[in-house]
Amino acid sequence: MNVIKLKKKLEEFFLEDLGELDVSSQTIFGVEARGEAVILAKEEGVLAGVNIIEAGYSLFHSDVIVNLKKQDGDLLQKGDIIAEIEGPVAVILSGERVILNLLQRMSGIATLTNKAVHLLQSNTTRICDTRKTSPGLRMFEKYAVRCGGGFNHRFGLYDGVMIKDNHIAFSGSIKNAVNKVRESTGHMIKIEVEIETEEQLQEAIDAGADVIMFDNRSPEEVARFAEITPKHIITEASGGIGLHNLADYRHTNVDYISLGMLTHSYRSLDISLNVK
Repeated sequence: MNVIKLKKKLEEFFLEDLGELDVSSQTIFGVEARGEAVILAKEEGVLAGVNIIEAGYSLFHSDVIVNLKKQDGDLLQKGDIIAEIEGPVAVILSGERVILNLLQRMSGIATLTNKAVHLLQSNTTRICDTRKTSPGLRMFEKYAVRCGGGFNHRFGLYDGVMIKDNHIAFSGSIKNAVNKVRESTGHMIKIEVEIETEEQLQEAIDAGADVIMFDNRSPEEVARFAEITPKHIITEASGGIGLHNLADYRHTNVDYISLGMLTHSYRSLDISLNVK
C-alpha cells in the first residue's frame, strides 16, 4: 500500500474515533504510564494489513515500539502472536480499535480470497476482485485480495474502460461504444466489453476489445466463449459465481474469474489486542 495514502487514511479514521481525545485512556493513564501488549489471532486465517500497526501507532507517538512477528500472507493459527507493542498505555489503547478494525476486515478478505483460490485449483485462471468495495476502504480491501493470492481488477473508473450493458444500450451497439472510446483515449488504456451472447461476443471481437467479460454465463457457455475468443484477447467470467460453484469453472480456460463477494460478503477474522 502507498505509505502516504495509508497515513492520510489512518489520520482520517483516528480523527473519527478520537475526536479531541480518548477520555477513558487519557483520564486513567495520563502520558507517563507505559505498558506492553500483543495482537494475536483468535482463529485460523490469512493475515493482511500488518504494516497498519506500525503506521498507525507512529502517528500517535514516536516512542511506541512495534515488533512484528508475522507478515502479510502468512497463514495464522489460533493463538499466534501477530505483533508485540510497547509504549505509553494511553497510546496503545487509543489506537487499538481502528487498527484492529482494519486488520480484522482485511484478514477476513484475504482468508476468503485464499479459500476461493484453493477451491478453483487452477494454474491458468486467476481469481480477481471487483469495484464492489466499501466506500473509503478500497485500497485496503484490494490489497487484502492480493495477500490472499488473488489479483486486482481496475481500481476505479479512471484506470481502465469497461463497457457494460447500459453503456451499450445508450450507445446503440458495442461497435459504437468501442469506437468512441478509441477516439478519445491513448494506447495505454485497455478496453473491456461485457457480453452475454455469442453474437455480442463476435461484435466485441470485431470491434477490437482488449478484454471480454462473459457475464452470468454457465460453465459450459464460458468454456465455449473462451474457445471462440482469439488468444490475444483476455477473457473474464463474472456474475453468479461463488464458492458454491467456483470449481465448476475450473476447466473453462478463461483467464480471470472476478468475484464481488471477496469484498462485500467476507467475515472479519477474529483478532484482538491483549495486555502482555
